[in-house]
Amino acid sequence: MSAALKHPRISTQAVLRSNYPRYAVFSRQFTLSTPSSSRHRRPGEPSGPNEPPSHTASTVSKSPFKVWPFVLIFATGTFLFKRIVDQRKGQYQAKGPMPAIENLGATTRSSPLWSSENVTVIFVLGGPGAGKGTQCAKLVSDYGFKHLSAGDLLREEQDRPGSEFGEMIKTYIKEGTIVPMEVTVQLLENAMKASMEKDGKNMFLIDGFPRKLDQAHAFERSVVPSKFTLFFDCPEEVMQERLLNRGKTSGRADDNAESIKKRFKTFIETSMPVVDEFEGQGKVVKVEAVKGPDEVYEDVKAKLKQRGVEPIKITFVQT
Repeated sequence: MSAALKHPRISTQAVLRSNYPRYAVFSRQFTLSTPSSSRHRRPGEPSGPNEPPSHTASTVSKSPFKVWPFVLIFATGTFLFKRIVDQRKGQYQAKGPMPAIENLGATTRSSPLWSSENVTVIFVLGGPGAGKGTQCAKLVSDYGFKHLSAGDLLREEQDRPGSEFGEMIKTYIKEGTIVPMEVTVQLLENAMKASMEKDGKNMFLIDGFPRKLDQAHAFERSVVPSKFTLFFDCPEEVMQERLLNRGKTSGRADDNAESIKKRFKTFIETSMPVVDEFEGQGKVVKVEAVKGPDEVYEDVKAKLKQRGVEPIKITFVQT
């Protein structure tokens, strides 16, 4: 009986190795190969202990797009957005030679040029189509006021030969930005001085001004405090109807429905805060402007009388 049969725990391979040395060498060579090294690697399986799986390796992008076009688009959009915001705030500085506005009276003067006892200024405000122009014409005729319009003064100044501010005003208008308030206030001051020297006028109706609170503050601080503000109050639907009817014959480009709505919005947002502040100071004369021009004017005269403003008296002298 063989040793393997006498001792069940002794394997057949051990017996062969002891009796046949060549088998032992062959057996050792055969057993050096492990099952894992003899089979093919599966997809994604690491080939070594330090190699990550192939399915987790990042792939190299072959896209032709680069980062710089997106950076350029972002930078351009940021610049345009800031330009729009600055224009709306009136902070965008127009190019070209600019006069030194820091030397103007509205900037340097800390006290008013005139006293309200010697010079009378009445601001005239109201929405587009409220009838400001019609009523101002009547007041000029009966009370002897000098009628000044900030918009008209700016347009005249930009075309005046030798104007210190002409080129600047043209540039700002071309850029679609707001002319600095110091310039507008200075033009009003110059017009008032000219009227005093030439015509002896000291009573002024300033139409469509101030449009913003900072304009009101600058004017009263450096030129003269206003006596009060004449405010023509009129519902939006009434003003719109008047403007549309006027647009049929006026030829004005802004007398259309779309432009009228924008003008209403601008007045509510920028000019009504002026009315509200002066009303809190007791310096607003409010007139309902829904009726016809003559009826509205009768109300204007009655309320001006309450404020101590009387029509001029004309005396005819026989010769």
